[in-house]
Amino acid sequence: MRFIVRLIFPTEAGNKAVSEPNFLKNIQDFIENNRAEAAYFAELNGERNNIFIVDVPSVDRMPAIAEPFFRMGARVEFHPAMNFEELKKGLSGARQ
Repeated sequence: MRFIVRLIFPTEAGNKAVSEPNFLKNIQDFIENNRAEAAYFAELNGERNNIFIVDVPSVDRMPAIAEPFFRMGARVEFHPAMNFEELKKGLSGARQ
């Protein structure tokens, strides 16, 4: 199932995380290992945010995805997401 995985780094934790020598490699490894459809990096509400679109085949994968980022001081959110075709299919079923 497609999820938006959002990492929120509060300022202090984010400052520490980005100063680690392997930070960018860890992010790149995450993107490659999880075959992320997309990866975005933005400031939201004054905090560093990383937003990934990934396929999570089973919910038992969620701890493995989240744990490395918890250790970096991030908050981690998982949000199920649909593409447009899935939305159309879902709405057609909802109208019946």
